Amino acid sequence: MTALPASSIGTAHVRSGDLLRSIPLLPRNLVLGFLTGYRKVISPMYGDVCAYYPSCSAYAVGAVQQHGAVRGTMRSAWRILRCNPWSHGGVDDVRPHEHFRYDLTAHGFVVPSRKD
Repeated sequence: MTALPASSIGTAHVRSGDLLRSIPLLPRNLVLGFLTGYRKVISPMYGDVCAYYPSCSAYAVGAVQQHGAVRGTMRSAWRILRCNPWSHGGVDDVRPHEHFRYDLTAHGFVVPSRKD
């Protein structure tokens, strides 16, 4: 069982030749590591209380994967502010970045895409 939503898991692998190309993705992957830990440890204590689908933490994972550490965190913060007892809730998926050019690993981390 994984702490990540199914849409946030890929099949890519980190290759040694891609380490230099992965440096710009380090902040994004650090935030994703924090979110994965939150979803494994803290999120189960709350249960299913989010008014939206996917949950706010699952939304945060997708937002950071698609839009990066800064914009993804800002989108997640806005979503958390909207998630309150007076909201109507509903389905609120992360809009994919129109120029997303990366792959996802089995643990949800973002790696440079390979053409081979």
